[in-house]
Amino acid sequence: MQKSIAIICGGGPAPGINNVVSTTARVFLKNGYKVLGVHEGFKGLLSDNPDVEDIDFEFADQIWSKGGSALKMSRFKPKDSEFKTNFFQENNIQLLVSIGGDDTASSAARLADFLHTQDIEVKSIHVPKTIDNDLPLPEGVPTFGYQTAKETGVVLGSTVYEDARTSQNWFVMCAMGREAGHLAFGIASACHFPMIIIPEIFNKTKITVDKIVKLVISSIVKRRLMGIRYGVAMISEGVFHFLTKEDLEATGIQFEYDEHGHPELNQVSKAHIFNQLVMRKMKELKLDQKSRPVELGYAMRCARPIGFDLNYTSLLGRGVYSLFKQGYTKCMVTQSPEEEIIPLFLDDIRNTDGRIKTRLVDIDTHKVKSVYDMLHYLTKEDVEAAKEFLSNPEEFVFEEILNWE
Repeated sequence: MQKSIAIICGGGPAPGINNVVSTTARVFLKNGYKVLGVHEGFKGLLSDNPDVEDIDFEFADQIWSKGGSALKMSRFKPKDSEFKTNFFQENNIQLLVSIGGDDTASSAARLADFLHTQDIEVKSIHVPKTIDNDLPLPEGVPTFGYQTAKETGVVLGSTVYEDARTSQNWFVMCAMGREAGHLAFGIASACHFPMIIIPEIFNKTKITVDKIVKLVISSIVKRRLMGIRYGVAMISEGVFHFLTKEDLEATGIQFEYDEHGHPELNQVSKAHIFNQLVMRKMKELKLDQKSRPVELGYAMRCARPIGFDLNYTSLLGRGVYSLFKQGYTKCMVTQSPEEEIIPLFLDDIRNTDGRIKTRLVDIDTHKVKSVYDMLHYLTKEDVEAAKEFLSNPEEFVFEEILNWE
């Protein structure tokens, strides 16, 4: 029977998935393997009747430049008791290629271990993807999809900023990012937004709703002192992950919570929530300024990949075959800063609790510091002048809010 490989996609979409599938398929087809794309990730792979795509060159050649994923995705996370051998035995599978985040990677490694106990040797190589750029890859190496998502966000963000200037309004914008602020920072810094709020800037104080709202108003008032009545404040959705349930409930906004006690963020517009809170605070302060909410979310996940991500995902796809031929298994394929393919092993990037470490924005770098130096916010020197708009301006001083002194 002809040797085969299987490809699955887990988690949510990211620009470049199709090119990983396409390039991986083409290099294995060229080397005599059959390539099977399995729809719906592990849910499909472990079902009694998997929905399988027999990938040939024509299929691979049609999808490489498209957004989304030609292989349907699933967030299903299998238990060890749900693992099966049928599909692997019936199709002579030599390699399972998984495309996804940390959950998909760990599930693929567990499945490979299970197959080994059944005397079935199937290698497992994972291609890490997320638009959040929060996986601990080598320094300076982004996760694929991030650059395209950022570019898409910049197009939308610059349009919103022009609307703000034209209409003399403020906008409160939120961007995806889980616990890290890479996407929000990347978009907002490129668009010259006057305020950028990401979880990492709260390195010396606790994140609260009150502090987030005060940072936005600090920027609004600073610009009023400059004679500017418009702007955009970017808030990373990641700040929600650090707010207490009590703090969220105190806003008066009703949230649904998952089994771990985390708010179901995908069910609500974070921009609408923060805009409502900012408007409420400005009314309390008798500050005459309107603001509007803009959510940057799902619109970025299935964008057509830009040239950077097309080149990057082509390299990763070829890298899967390279690592496979070298005998690697239970690893991620990534590149070094010199763009050489290297393996990254899960055990090397896990915390002591078993979770994969989150790569955060390093706010101590010159790049990030120089951006924050250029933002607009109240300083101690502005307190006297700010009394024209605020009765208590010292409470809205940027460094005081963040305890950065």
